Amino acid sequence: MTKQNKAFKFRLLPNREQAVLLAKTFGCVRLVYNKMLAERQATYAKNNASYLVERKVLHVGKNNV
Repeated sequence: MTKQNKAFKFRLLPNREQAVLLAKTFGCVRLVYNKMLAERQATYAKNNASYLVERKVLHVGKNNV
């Protein structure tokens, strides 16, 4: 049995207001990703394990729900 991957290609054509909102959203996502990546790398360099960071992320996520 073979596994077949499917993909859909589509193009976004946002108006100016939507483009600004998308740019802000992607900027925020990039900032959070980079901060968490830096924290993971620092924790791994210090402890050779990233479990503490994962636990912290899960704890923060549960408090914000």
